[in-house]
Amino acid sequence: MKGMQTMKSDIEIAQEAQILPIREVASGLGIEEDELELYGKYKAKLSDECLERISENKNGKLILVTAINPTPAGEGKTTISVGLSQAFAKMGEKVVLALREPSLGPCFGVKGGAAGGGYSQVIPMEDINLHFTGDFHAITAANNLLAALIDNHVQQGNVLRIDTRQILWKRCMDMNDRALRNIVVGLGDKNDGFVREDHFVITVASEIMAILCLAENMKDLKEKLSRIIVAYDLDGKAVTAKDIKAVGPMAALLKDALKPNLVQTLEHNPVLIHGGPFANIAHGCNSVIATKAALKLGDYCITEAGFGADLGAEKFLDIKCRKTGLKPDAVVIVSTIRALKYNGGIPVASLKEENTDALKRGSANLKKHVNNMLSYGMNVAVTINRFEQDTDAEIAELRSVCEELKVPFAVSEVFAKGGEGGLELAGIVKELCDKESKLEFAYSDDQSIKEKIEAVCRKVYGASAVEYSTSADKSIKKLEEQGFSGLPVCMAKTQYSLSDDPKVLGAPEGFTVHIRDVYVSAGAGFVVVLSGSILSMPGLPKQPAAYNIDVDDNGKIIGLF
Repeated sequence: MKGMQTMKSDIEIAQEAQILPIREVASGLGIEEDELELYGKYKAKLSDECLERISENKNGKLILVTAINPTPAGEGKTTISVGLSQAFAKMGEKVVLALREPSLGPCFGVKGGAAGGGYSQVIPMEDINLHFTGDFHAITAANNLLAALIDNHVQQGNVLRIDTRQILWKRCMDMNDRALRNIVVGLGDKNDGFVREDHFVITVASEIMAILCLAENMKDLKEKLSRIIVAYDLDGKAVTAKDIKAVGPMAALLKDALKPNLVQTLEHNPVLIHGGPFANIAHGCNSVIATKAALKLGDYCITEAGFGADLGAEKFLDIKCRKTGLKPDAVVIVSTIRALKYNGGIPVASLKEENTDALKRGSANLKKHVNNMLSYGMNVAVTINRFEQDTDAEIAELRSVCEELKVPFAVSEVFAKGGEGGLELAGIVKELCDKESKLEFAYSDDQSIKEKIEAVCRKVYGASAVEYSTSADKSIKKLEEQGFSGLPVCMAKTQYSLSDDPKVLGAPEGFTVHIRDVYVSAGAGFVVVLSGSILSMPGLPKQPAAYNIDVDDNGKIIGLF
Protein backbone atom coordinates (compact mmCIF):
# COMPACT_ATOMS: atom_id res chain seq x y z
CA MET A 1 0.00 0.00 0.00
CA LYS A 2 2.97 2.33 -0.47
CA GLY A 3 2.31 3.59 -3.97
CA MET A 4 1.54 2.48 -7.49
CA GLN A 5 1.53 -1.30 -7.53
CA THR A 6 4.16 -3.45 -9.26
CA MET A 7 4.18 -7.15 -10.01
CA LYS A 8 7.06 -7.73 -7.60
CA SER A 9 7.06 -7.49 -3.82
CA ASP A 10 9.34 -5.06 -2.00
CA ILE A 11 11.66 -7.82 -0.87
CA GLU A 12 11.90 -9.27 -4.41
CA ILE A 13 12.87 -5.86 -5.78
CA ALA A 14 15.44 -5.40 -3.02
CA GLN A 15 16.95 -8.87 -3.45
CA GLU A 16 17.29 -8.47 -7.22
CA ALA A 17 18.95 -5.06 -6.98
CA GLN A 18 22.61 -4.47 -7.66
CA ILE A 19 24.22 -3.38 -4.40
CA LEU A 20 27.54 -1.57 -4.16
CA PRO A 21 30.19 -2.33 -1.55
CA ILE A 22 29.55 0.17 1.22
CA ARG A 23 33.10 1.51 0.99
CA GLU A 24 32.21 2.81 -2.52
CA VAL A 25 29.13 4.59 -1.19
CA ALA A 26 31.25 6.08 1.60
CA SER A 27 33.89 7.20 -0.88
CA GLY A 28 31.30 9.38 -2.61
CA LEU A 29 30.95 11.27 0.67
CA GLY A 30 34.71 11.66 1.08
CA ILE A 31 34.90 8.97 3.75
CA GLU A 32 37.96 6.72 3.67
CA GLU A 33 37.66 2.97 4.28
CA ASP A 34 39.67 3.20 7.49
CA GLU A 35 37.02 5.63 8.83
CA LEU A 36 34.41 2.87 8.56
CA GLU A 37 33.67 -0.01 10.91
CA LEU A 38 32.48 -2.65 8.47
CA TYR A 39 29.65 -5.08 9.14
CA GLY A 40 30.20 -7.27 6.09
CA LYS A 41 30.30 -5.79 2.57
CA TYR A 42 27.16 -3.67 2.59
CA LYS A 43 26.81 -2.13 6.05
CA ALA A 44 29.16 -0.02 8.13
CA LYS A 45 29.26 2.30 11.10
CA LEU A 46 30.93 5.68 10.95
CA SER A 47 33.90 5.68 13.32
CA ASP A 48 34.42 8.24 16.07
CA GLU A 49 37.38 9.55 14.05
CA CYS A 50 35.14 10.14 11.03
CA LEU A 51 32.51 11.95 13.10
CA GLU A 52 35.19 14.12 14.68
CA ARG A 53 36.74 15.01 11.30
CA ILE A 54 33.50 16.02 9.61
CA SER A 55 32.32 18.07 12.61
CA GLU A 56 34.11 21.11 11.15
CA ASN A 57 32.22 20.88 7.84
CA LYS A 58 29.56 23.40 6.92
CA ASN A 59 25.96 22.29 7.53
CA GLY A 60 23.71 21.48 4.60
CA LYS A 61 19.98 22.17 4.35
CA LEU A 62 17.61 20.14 6.57
CA ILE A 63 14.42 18.69 5.05
CA LEU A 64 11.83 17.05 7.33
CA VAL A 65 9.34 14.55 5.89
CA THR A 66 6.14 14.00 7.87
CA ALA A 67 2.56 12.95 7.07
CA ILE A 68 -1.14 13.03 7.84
CA ASN A 69 -2.44 10.62 10.49
CA PRO A 70 -1.80 7.03 9.34
CA THR A 71 -4.71 4.99 7.98
CA PRO A 72 -5.25 1.41 6.76
CA ALA A 73 -5.03 2.87 3.25
CA GLY A 74 -1.32 3.63 3.66
CA GLU A 75 0.73 6.80 3.23
CA GLY A 76 4.31 5.71 2.49
CA LYS A 77 6.31 8.37 4.34
CA THR A 78 9.58 6.40 4.22
CA THR A 79 9.00 5.56 0.56
CA ILE A 80 8.71 9.28 -0.20
CA SER A 81 11.78 10.09 1.93
CA VAL A 82 13.91 7.55 0.06
CA GLY A 83 12.53 8.57 -3.33
CA LEU A 84 13.10 12.25 -2.61
CA SER A 85 16.74 11.58 -1.77
CA GLN A 86 17.13 9.63 -5.01
CA ALA A 87 15.51 12.49 -6.93
CA PHE A 88 17.89 15.04 -5.37
CA ALA A 89 20.80 12.85 -6.41
CA LYS A 90 19.43 12.68 -9.98
CA MET A 91 19.47 16.47 -10.03
CA GLY A 92 23.18 16.32 -9.20
CA GLU A 93 22.82 17.35 -5.58
CA LYS A 94 24.90 15.91 -2.74
CA VAL A 95 22.24 14.46 -0.45
CA VAL A 96 22.29 12.20 2.60
CA LEU A 97 19.16 10.49 3.92
CA ALA A 98 18.82 10.02 7.72
CA LEU A 99 16.21 7.50 8.88
CA ARG A 100 15.17 5.53 11.96
CA GLU A 101 15.92 1.84 12.36
CA PRO A 102 12.83 -0.41 12.16
CA SER A 103 11.63 -2.24 15.27
CA LEU A 104 11.29 -6.02 15.14
CA GLY A 105 7.94 -5.89 16.94
CA PRO A 106 5.93 -4.14 14.21
CA CYS A 107 7.89 -5.99 11.53
CA PHE A 108 6.45 -9.29 12.79
CA GLY A 109 3.18 -7.69 13.89
CA VAL A 110 1.11 -5.37 11.70
CA LYS A 111 3.34 -2.89 9.92
CA GLY A 112 5.69 -5.20 8.02
CA GLY A 113 8.96 -3.86 6.60
CA ALA A 114 10.04 -0.28 7.21
CA ALA A 115 12.77 0.50 4.68
CA GLY A 116 10.63 2.12 1.99
CA GLY A 117 8.89 0.32 -0.84
CA GLY A 118 8.91 -0.51 -4.55
CA TYR A 119 11.80 1.20 -6.31
CA SER A 120 12.26 3.61 -3.44
CA GLN A 121 13.93 1.41 -0.83
CA VAL A 122 16.98 1.24 1.41
CA ILE A 123 19.08 -1.91 1.09
CA PRO A 124 20.04 -4.51 2.29
CA MET A 125 16.35 -4.50 3.21
CA GLU A 126 16.28 -7.82 5.10
CA ASP A 127 19.23 -6.85 7.31
CA ILE A 128 17.81 -3.42 8.10
CA ASN A 129 14.41 -4.84 9.05
CA LEU A 130 15.83 -7.65 11.18
CA HIS A 131 18.97 -7.56 13.36
CA PHE A 132 20.90 -4.95 11.32
CA THR A 133 24.08 -4.02 13.27
CA GLY A 134 22.70 -4.99 16.67
CA ASP A 135 21.90 -1.50 17.96
CA PHE A 136 18.48 -2.45 19.31
CA HIS A 137 19.90 -5.55 21.00
CA ALA A 138 22.52 -3.37 22.71
CA ILE A 139 19.81 -0.99 23.92
CA THR A 140 17.74 -3.93 25.17
CA ALA A 141 20.76 -5.33 27.03
CA ALA A 142 21.60 -1.97 28.62
CA ASN A 143 17.99 -1.47 29.72
CA ASN A 144 17.79 -4.92 31.26
CA LEU A 145 21.21 -4.66 32.90
CA LEU A 146 19.90 -1.63 34.77
CA ALA A 147 16.79 -3.60 35.79
CA ALA A 148 18.95 -6.48 37.03
CA LEU A 149 21.20 -4.14 39.01
CA ILE A 150 18.17 -2.58 40.72
CA ASP A 151 16.76 -5.94 41.82
CA ASN A 152 20.22 -7.13 42.85
CA HIS A 153 20.71 -4.03 44.99
CA VAL A 154 17.45 -4.76 46.83
CA GLN A 155 18.42 -8.43 47.23
CA GLN A 156 21.90 -7.61 48.56
CA GLY A 157 20.80 -5.46 51.49
CA ASN A 158 19.14 -2.42 49.88
CA VAL A 159 21.62 0.17 51.20
CA LEU A 160 19.79 2.90 49.25
CA ARG A 161 16.54 1.98 51.02
CA ILE A 162 14.64 1.63 47.74
CA ASP A 163 10.88 1.41 48.21
CA THR A 164 10.07 -1.76 46.25
CA ARG A 165 6.57 -0.39 45.66
CA GLN A 166 8.18 2.59 43.90
CA ILE A 167 10.54 0.88 41.43
CA LEU A 168 9.83 2.71 38.17
CA TRP A 169 12.29 1.10 35.77
CA LYS A 170 10.78 -1.50 33.43
CA ARG A 171 12.38 -4.32 31.51
CA CYS A 172 12.14 -4.34 27.72
CA MET A 173 12.33 -6.46 24.58
CA ASP A 174 12.03 -5.59 20.89
CA MET A 175 8.98 -7.72 20.18
CA ASN A 176 5.23 -7.29 20.54
CA ASP A 177 4.28 -9.45 23.54
CA ARG A 178 1.18 -8.39 25.48
CA ALA A 179 1.66 -11.15 28.08
CA LEU A 180 4.70 -9.27 29.43
CA ARG A 181 2.93 -5.96 30.05
CA ASN A 182 2.23 -6.80 33.70
CA ILE A 183 4.17 -9.57 35.42
CA VAL A 184 5.42 -10.70 38.83
CA VAL A 185 9.15 -11.24 39.40
CA GLY A 186 11.10 -12.79 42.27
CA LEU A 187 8.91 -15.86 42.68
CA GLY A 188 10.59 -18.91 44.19
CA ASP A 189 12.69 -19.09 47.34
CA LYS A 190 14.48 -16.33 49.23
CA ASN A 191 17.52 -16.43 46.94
CA ASP A 192 15.41 -15.74 43.83
CA GLY A 193 14.80 -12.11 44.67
CA PHE A 194 12.13 -9.90 46.16
CA VAL A 195 8.61 -10.62 44.93
CA ARG A 196 7.08 -7.58 43.26
CA GLU A 197 5.01 -6.48 40.29
CA ASP A 198 7.07 -5.61 37.20
CA HIS A 199 6.43 -4.61 33.60
CA PHE A 200 7.91 -4.81 30.09
CA VAL A 201 7.92 -2.13 27.40
CA ILE A 202 8.98 -2.58 23.78
CA THR A 203 12.63 -1.56 23.27
CA VAL A 204 11.71 1.45 21.15
CA ALA A 205 9.78 2.81 24.16
CA SER A 206 12.75 2.43 26.52
CA GLU A 207 14.24 5.63 27.90
CA ILE A 208 17.63 4.21 26.83
CA MET A 209 16.46 4.45 23.20
CA ALA A 210 15.40 8.07 23.69
CA ILE A 211 18.69 8.89 25.39
CA LEU A 212 20.82 7.29 22.66
CA CYS A 213 18.89 9.25 20.01
CA LEU A 214 19.29 12.58 21.82
CA ALA A 215 22.92 12.14 22.91
CA GLU A 216 25.58 14.23 21.14
CA ASN A 217 28.55 12.00 22.07
CA MET A 218 29.74 9.45 24.65
CA LYS A 219 30.20 12.06 27.38
CA ASP A 220 26.69 13.36 26.82
CA LEU A 221 25.33 9.81 26.70
CA LYS A 222 26.82 8.99 30.11
CA GLU A 223 25.53 12.22 31.63
CA LYS A 224 22.03 11.46 30.39
CA LEU A 225 22.21 7.82 31.58
CA SER A 226 23.28 9.00 35.04
CA ARG A 227 20.11 11.10 35.42
CA ILE A 228 17.63 8.25 34.81
CA ILE A 229 15.27 7.98 37.79
CA VAL A 230 14.82 4.26 38.48
CA ALA A 231 12.95 4.33 41.79
CA TYR A 232 12.14 6.33 44.92
CA ASP A 233 13.45 5.51 48.40
CA LEU A 234 11.40 5.18 51.58
CA ASP A 235 11.67 8.95 52.14
CA GLY A 236 10.38 9.74 48.65
CA LYS A 237 13.80 10.76 47.30
CA ALA A 238 14.67 9.84 43.70
CA VAL A 239 17.14 7.01 43.12
CA THR A 240 19.09 7.29 39.86
CA ALA A 241 21.06 4.98 37.58
CA LYS A 242 24.18 6.73 38.90
CA ASP A 243 23.22 5.74 42.45
CA ILE A 244 22.89 2.12 41.30
CA LYS A 245 26.40 2.32 39.70
CA ALA A 246 24.93 1.33 36.33
CA VAL A 247 26.24 4.14 34.09
CA GLY A 248 29.65 2.69 33.20
CA PRO A 249 28.49 -0.82 32.28
CA MET A 250 25.50 0.52 30.31
CA ALA A 251 27.82 2.84 28.36
CA ALA A 252 30.08 -0.13 27.59
CA LEU A 253 27.11 -1.98 26.07
CA LEU A 254 26.11 1.10 24.06
CA LYS A 255 29.58 2.11 22.83
CA ASP A 256 29.15 0.74 19.31
CA ALA A 257 25.41 1.38 19.15
CA LEU A 258 26.12 5.10 19.52
CA LYS A 259 27.74 5.19 16.06
CA PRO A 260 25.42 5.75 13.05
CA ASN A 261 24.99 3.07 10.38
CA LEU A 262 25.72 3.70 6.70
CA VAL A 263 23.77 1.86 3.98
CA GLN A 264 22.40 2.80 0.54
CA THR A 265 19.24 3.26 -1.51
CA LEU A 266 18.40 1.15 -4.56
CA GLU A 267 20.06 3.91 -6.58
CA HIS A 268 23.22 3.78 -4.42
CA ASN A 269 22.64 7.05 -2.55
CA PRO A 270 23.99 7.21 1.03
CA VAL A 271 21.67 6.61 3.98
CA LEU A 272 22.41 6.93 7.70
CA ILE A 273 20.01 4.74 9.69
CA HIS A 274 20.30 5.07 13.45
CA GLY A 275 17.97 4.74 16.43
CA GLY A 276 14.22 4.33 16.36
CA PRO A 277 12.01 5.60 19.20
CA PHE A 278 8.26 5.24 18.54
CA ALA A 279 6.48 8.54 17.90
CA ASN A 280 3.25 7.50 19.61
CA ILE A 281 5.16 6.70 22.83
CA ALA A 282 8.55 8.42 22.61
CA HIS A 283 9.85 11.28 20.43
CA GLY A 284 9.88 9.44 17.09
CA CYS A 285 13.11 10.73 15.51
CA ASN A 286 16.37 9.15 14.42
CA SER A 287 19.52 10.02 16.37
CA VAL A 288 20.91 13.52 16.72
CA ILE A 289 24.33 12.11 15.86
CA ALA A 290 23.08 10.70 12.52
CA THR A 291 21.13 13.85 11.61
CA LYS A 292 24.08 16.12 12.35
CA ALA A 293 26.48 13.80 10.50
CA ALA A 294 24.19 13.83 7.45
CA LEU A 295 24.11 17.64 7.55
CA LYS A 296 27.91 17.71 7.61
CA LEU A 297 28.32 15.14 4.81
CA GLY A 298 25.77 16.48 2.31
CA ASP A 299 24.44 19.72 0.97
CA TYR A 300 20.98 18.40 1.81
CA CYS A 301 19.89 16.11 4.65
CA ILE A 302 16.47 14.49 4.32
CA THR A 303 15.03 12.99 7.49
CA GLU A 304 11.62 11.90 8.71
CA ALA A 305 9.60 11.90 11.90
CA GLY A 306 7.30 9.06 12.91
CA PHE A 307 3.54 8.78 12.27
CA GLY A 308 1.56 11.99 11.59
CA ALA A 309 2.78 15.55 12.02
CA ASP A 310 0.79 15.83 15.27
CA LEU A 311 3.18 13.32 16.84
CA GLY A 312 6.49 12.93 15.00
CA ALA A 313 6.88 16.41 13.57
CA GLU A 314 5.63 18.10 16.75
CA LYS A 315 8.23 16.22 18.80
CA PHE A 316 10.95 16.74 16.18
CA LEU A 317 10.38 20.48 16.51
CA ASP A 318 9.44 20.88 20.17
CA ILE A 319 11.92 18.33 21.58
CA LYS A 320 14.73 17.49 19.15
CA CYS A 321 15.14 20.95 17.63
CA ARG A 322 14.69 22.67 21.01
CA LYS A 323 17.49 20.58 22.53
CA THR A 324 19.94 20.69 19.61
CA GLY A 325 19.46 23.98 17.77
CA LEU A 326 18.42 22.17 14.58
CA LYS A 327 15.85 23.86 12.33
CA PRO A 328 14.26 22.42 9.16
CA ASP A 329 14.59 24.49 6.00
CA ALA A 330 11.58 22.69 4.49
CA VAL A 331 8.83 20.30 5.61
CA VAL A 332 7.14 17.79 3.29
CA ILE A 333 3.73 16.44 4.32
CA VAL A 334 2.90 13.07 2.75
CA SER A 335 -0.56 11.73 2.03
CA THR A 336 -2.40 9.51 -0.43
CA ILE A 337 -5.68 10.05 -2.24
CA ARG A 338 -6.90 6.82 -0.65
CA ALA A 339 -6.04 7.93 2.88
CA LEU A 340 -7.86 11.23 2.46
CA LYS A 341 -10.97 9.45 1.16
CA TYR A 342 -10.76 7.15 4.19
CA ASN A 343 -10.69 10.26 6.39
CA GLY A 344 -13.74 11.37 4.47
CA GLY A 345 -15.70 8.34 5.66
CA ILE A 346 -15.16 5.85 2.82
CA PRO A 347 -14.54 2.21 3.86
CA VAL A 348 -11.31 0.53 2.78
CA ALA A 349 -13.14 -1.75 0.31
CA SER A 350 -14.40 1.26 -1.67
CA LEU A 351 -11.24 3.39 -1.75
CA LYS A 352 -10.36 2.45 -5.34
CA GLU A 353 -13.51 4.15 -6.61
CA GLU A 354 -13.34 7.81 -7.62
CA ASN A 355 -14.93 10.05 -5.00
CA THR A 356 -13.92 13.71 -5.01
CA ASP A 357 -16.54 14.60 -2.39
CA ALA A 358 -15.03 12.18 0.14
CA LEU A 359 -11.57 13.44 -0.79
CA LYS A 360 -12.63 17.00 -0.12
CA ARG A 361 -14.12 16.05 3.28
CA GLY A 362 -11.08 14.00 4.25
CA SER A 363 -8.71 16.79 3.26
CA ALA A 364 -9.60 18.44 6.56
CA ASN A 365 -6.98 16.20 8.17
CA LEU A 366 -4.33 17.34 5.69
CA LYS A 367 -5.31 20.98 6.14
CA LYS A 368 -4.87 20.75 9.90
CA HIS A 369 -1.38 19.27 9.57
CA VAL A 370 -0.36 21.87 6.98
CA ASN A 371 -1.62 24.75 9.10
CA ASN A 372 0.16 23.31 12.14
CA MET A 373 3.50 23.23 10.33
CA LEU A 374 2.93 26.75 8.99
CA SER A 375 2.23 27.92 12.57
CA TYR A 376 5.72 26.68 13.54
CA GLY A 377 7.14 28.97 10.83
CA MET A 378 8.03 26.15 8.44
CA ASN A 379 8.24 26.22 4.63
CA VAL A 380 5.74 23.49 3.67
CA ALA A 381 5.06 21.33 0.60
CA VAL A 382 2.46 18.59 0.15
CA THR A 383 2.93 15.42 -1.87
CA ILE A 384 0.91 12.29 -2.54
CA ASN A 385 2.33 8.82 -2.93
CA ARG A 386 0.42 7.97 -6.10
CA PHE A 387 -1.58 4.77 -6.60
CA GLU A 388 -2.62 3.59 -10.04
CA GLN A 389 -6.31 4.00 -9.13
CA ASP A 390 -5.93 7.73 -8.40
CA THR A 391 -7.87 9.69 -11.01
CA ASP A 392 -7.06 13.02 -12.65
CA ALA A 393 -10.18 14.54 -11.09
CA GLU A 394 -9.09 13.49 -7.59
CA ILE A 395 -5.58 14.84 -8.09
CA ALA A 396 -7.01 18.11 -9.42
CA GLU A 397 -9.24 18.38 -6.35
CA LEU A 398 -6.30 17.89 -4.01
CA ARG A 399 -4.23 20.39 -5.98
CA SER A 400 -6.98 22.96 -5.47
CA VAL A 401 -6.96 22.23 -1.72
CA CYS A 402 -3.23 22.99 -1.62
CA GLU A 403 -3.73 26.15 -3.67
CA GLU A 404 -6.27 27.24 -1.08
CA LEU A 405 -3.67 26.58 1.63
CA LYS A 406 -1.06 28.45 -0.47
CA VAL A 407 1.43 25.58 -0.30
CA PRO A 408 3.05 23.84 -3.29
CA PHE A 409 1.84 20.37 -4.29
CA ALA A 410 3.52 17.53 -6.19
CA VAL A 411 2.49 14.05 -7.31
CA SER A 412 5.16 11.50 -6.37
CA GLU A 413 5.61 8.26 -8.28
CA VAL A 414 8.78 7.12 -6.55
CA PHE A 415 7.32 3.73 -5.63
CA ALA A 416 7.08 2.74 -9.31
CA LYS A 417 9.81 4.94 -10.82
CA GLY A 418 12.39 5.52 -8.08
CA GLY A 419 14.15 8.89 -8.10
CA GLU A 420 12.76 9.74 -11.54
CA GLY A 421 9.28 9.76 -10.03
CA GLY A 422 10.26 12.33 -7.42
CA LEU A 423 11.85 15.05 -9.57
CA GLU A 424 8.83 17.38 -9.43
CA LEU A 425 8.78 17.21 -5.63
CA ALA A 426 12.56 17.58 -5.38
CA GLY A 427 12.46 20.77 -7.47
CA ILE A 428 9.77 22.25 -5.22
CA VAL A 429 11.59 21.30 -2.01
CA LYS A 430 14.88 22.69 -3.27
CA GLU A 431 13.18 26.04 -3.91
CA LEU A 432 11.66 25.97 -0.42
CA CYS A 433 15.10 25.39 1.10
CA ASP A 434 16.28 28.69 -0.43
CA LYS A 435 13.60 30.60 1.49
CA GLU A 436 14.05 31.77 5.06
CA SER A 437 12.40 29.56 7.68
CA LYS A 438 11.85 30.33 11.31
CA LEU A 439 11.01 28.04 14.17
CA GLU A 440 8.38 29.03 16.69
CA PHE A 441 7.78 26.35 19.32
CA ALA A 442 4.29 25.41 20.48
CA TYR A 443 5.23 26.45 24.03
CA SER A 444 8.07 28.08 25.94
CA ASP A 445 10.45 26.47 28.44
CA ASP A 446 9.19 28.59 31.32
CA GLN A 447 5.57 27.49 31.04
CA SER A 448 4.21 24.99 33.57
CA ILE A 449 3.78 21.32 32.68
CA LYS A 450 0.03 21.73 32.33
CA GLU A 451 0.45 24.83 30.17
CA LYS A 452 2.75 22.88 27.85
CA ILE A 453 0.36 19.93 27.65
CA GLU A 454 -2.56 22.21 26.89
CA ALA A 455 -0.59 24.16 24.28
CA VAL A 456 0.02 20.96 22.31
CA CYS A 457 -3.54 19.69 22.80
CA ARG A 458 -5.17 22.96 21.75
CA LYS A 459 -2.76 24.29 19.12
CA VAL A 460 -1.62 21.05 17.48
CA TYR A 461 -4.49 18.61 18.05
CA GLY A 462 -7.34 21.14 17.98
CA ALA A 463 -8.81 20.17 21.38
CA SER A 464 -11.06 22.52 23.30
CA ALA A 465 -10.26 21.07 26.73
CA VAL A 466 -7.82 18.85 28.63
CA GLU A 467 -8.95 16.61 31.47
CA TYR A 468 -6.52 15.16 34.04
CA SER A 469 -6.99 12.04 36.13
CA THR A 470 -6.32 12.26 39.86
CA SER A 471 -3.13 10.27 39.30
CA ALA A 472 -1.95 12.68 36.57
CA ASP A 473 -2.64 15.70 38.77
CA LYS A 474 -0.61 14.21 41.64
CA SER A 475 2.25 13.27 39.30
CA ILE A 476 2.44 16.75 37.77
CA LYS A 477 2.51 18.38 41.20
CA LYS A 478 5.30 16.04 42.33
CA LEU A 479 7.37 16.61 39.17
CA GLU A 480 7.11 20.38 39.49
CA GLU A 481 8.16 20.15 43.15
CA GLN A 482 11.20 18.14 41.99
CA GLY A 483 12.16 20.87 39.51
CA PHE A 484 11.16 19.24 36.22
CA SER A 485 8.72 21.89 35.02
CA GLY A 486 11.33 23.33 32.63
CA LEU A 487 11.43 20.19 30.48
CA PRO A 488 9.51 19.77 27.21
CA VAL A 489 6.56 17.38 27.14
CA CYS A 490 6.52 14.15 25.12
CA MET A 491 2.89 13.28 24.37
CA ALA A 492 2.03 9.56 24.24
CA LYS A 493 -1.10 9.47 22.09
CA THR A 494 -2.78 7.33 19.45
CA GLN A 495 -1.30 7.90 16.00
CA TYR A 496 -4.59 7.30 14.20
CA SER A 497 -6.38 10.51 15.17
CA LEU A 498 -5.68 14.11 16.05
CA SER A 499 -7.69 13.36 19.19
CA ASP A 500 -6.92 10.67 21.78
CA ASP A 501 -9.67 8.46 20.29
CA PRO A 502 -8.31 6.36 17.37
CA LYS A 503 -11.77 6.12 15.80
CA VAL A 504 -12.19 9.88 15.31
CA LEU A 505 -10.95 10.78 11.83
CA GLY A 506 -10.57 14.02 9.89
CA ALA A 507 -9.99 17.20 11.87
CA PRO A 508 -12.24 16.99 14.93
CA GLU A 509 -13.14 20.06 16.98
CA GLY A 510 -14.54 20.62 20.44
CA PHE A 511 -13.10 17.43 21.90
CA THR A 512 -11.39 16.77 25.23
CA VAL A 513 -7.97 15.12 25.59
CA HIS A 514 -7.83 12.81 28.62
CA ILE A 515 -4.50 12.67 30.47
CA ARG A 516 -4.30 9.52 32.58
CA ASP A 517 -0.72 9.72 33.86
CA VAL A 518 2.49 11.73 33.66
CA TYR A 519 6.08 10.73 34.46
CA VAL A 520 9.55 12.09 33.83
CA SER A 521 12.26 10.65 31.60
CA ALA A 522 14.92 12.63 33.41
CA GLY A 523 17.76 11.13 31.40
CA ALA A 524 16.19 11.88 28.02
CA GLY A 525 15.13 15.27 29.34
CA PHE A 526 11.39 15.32 28.81
CA VAL A 527 8.13 14.71 30.65
CA VAL A 528 6.06 11.84 29.21
CA VAL A 529 2.31 12.46 29.10
CA LEU A 530 0.04 9.43 28.67
CA SER A 531 -3.31 10.07 27.01
CA GLY A 532 -6.13 7.72 26.07
CA SER A 533 -5.31 4.02 26.03
CA ILE A 534 -1.86 4.17 24.41
CA LEU A 535 0.31 1.15 25.29
CA SER A 536 4.09 0.96 25.67
CA MET A 537 4.09 -2.79 24.90
CA PRO A 538 2.05 -3.59 21.76
CA GLY A 539 0.40 -6.94 21.13
CA LEU A 540 0.26 -9.09 18.00
CA PRO A 541 -2.84 -9.08 15.76
CA LYS A 542 -4.90 -12.16 14.97
CA GLN A 543 -2.95 -12.66 11.74
CA PRO A 544 0.53 -11.28 12.47
CA ALA A 545 2.94 -10.53 9.63
CA ALA A 546 5.18 -13.21 11.18
CA TYR A 547 2.96 -15.88 9.58
CA ASN A 548 4.20 -14.80 6.12
CA ILE A 549 7.93 -14.69 6.88
CA ASP A 550 10.14 -17.67 6.11
CA VAL A 551 13.53 -18.77 4.78
CA ASP A 552 13.73 -20.93 1.64
CA ASP A 553 16.05 -23.90 1.17
CA ASN A 554 18.74 -21.61 -0.24
CA GLY A 555 18.76 -19.40 2.84
CA LYS A 556 16.84 -16.52 1.23
CA ILE A 557 14.33 -14.68 3.43
CA ILE A 558 10.85 -14.49 1.90
CA GLY A 559 7.58 -12.80 2.84
CA LEU A 560 9.16 -9.97 4.82
CA PHE A 561 7.11 -7.46 2.84
